Amino acid sequence: MDNLTIGFALTGSFCTHADMLHQIRRLKEDGANIVPIVSTHAGSMDTRFGTAADLKKQIFEITGVEPLDTIVLTEPFGPKIKLDALVIAPCTGNTLAKLANAITDTPVTMAAKAHLRNERPLVLAIATNDGLSGNAQNIGALIARKNVYFVPFGQDDPVHKPSSLVSHPELISETVQAALRGKQLQPVLRHW
Repeated sequence: MDNLTIGFALTGSFCTHADMLHQIRRLKEDGANIVPIVSTHAGSMDTRFGTAADLKKQIFEITGVEPLDTIVLTEPFGPKIKLDALVIAPCTGNTLAKLANAITDTPVTMAAKAHLRNERPLVLAIATNDGLSGNAQNIGALIARKNVYFVPFGQDDPVHKPSSLVSHPELISETVQAALRGKQLQPVLRHW
């Protein structure tokens, strides 16, 4: 990861943010330059998992960079700012649906659209309660899309949440490394 520039975008699966901060730290320790991005919700909502201000503060402390939190700030990724890879982690069902249907109305979806223009890897670490229901078709559409890679995922609680799918955050770095070689880390489906 030495000297690679990795965009790391967080969306609103608030219960996973602590794990994602750990993964940002890990990428940074491996030598990557991190460009942090937060969705409108992740960057503005206070929840039982923490405040938006604290999330942004922690991201800054890890990366030394203020998180980008508007469409205007993320639009230049295609033409002006070149990332080696862009990670969306967590990638909610809402973000999956928008990416699958080319809807660009958040800082994260704008960053993804602009980044894909450069034909570089987009890595998705899903966290969605409807991955095996309403979002199954969107996962299928994105798995088939060029330059889109998935962090391996599985059912995190098949008894109580049978449609829920969550990626294994500890595999983000390995997935990025494979994606930079044009490969999907396998197997994609894994037990939790």
